[in-house]
Amino acid sequence: MPNRSGAPHDDPESLPRHGESYFCDRERRMLARLLAEGPKVVATGGGGFMNAESRSQISEQGVSIWLKADFDVLIRRVRRRANRPLLQTPDPEGALRKLIDDRYPTYALADVTVVSDDGPHEMIAAKTMQTLMPYLDVHPVPQARPAATEEGIS
Repeated sequence: MPNRSGAPHDDPESLPRHGESYFCDRERRMLARLLAEGPKVVATGGGGFMNAESRSQISEQGVSIWLKADFDVLIRRVRRRANRPLLQTPDPEGALRKLIDDRYPTYALADVTVVSDDGPHEMIAAKTMQTLMPYLDVHPVPQARPAATEEGIS
């Protein structure tokens, strides 16, 4: 969720200082506020979708999309930054595998799943739109073909 909204993510000490339940409760309340404001894209982060109340709110007011990545992709991503409190352990790979085991069954409840890899963000965004359109029953309008001219007709 965006830092501008006062997300718990803007304070790296929030989780260690207040605990995971405090952090998740703040995230849940913020999500409810954002959803009530009207249509928008909200990235909940890893734990946001785990809360049953949040999942219900998303289901009632929006569409959930899981950007599914395998372990190797995720570990490369999280190694670039040291801001993942749940991975600040002596065994971050083991902690990530446990998170995957614990969370993926719940993530699979999302309305739409898009496989995410190491490609550019624009490619993942395009794949997401391609996957989302049939779910929303949106069909691209075919582009009109130029009319045949007499010169082109034999």
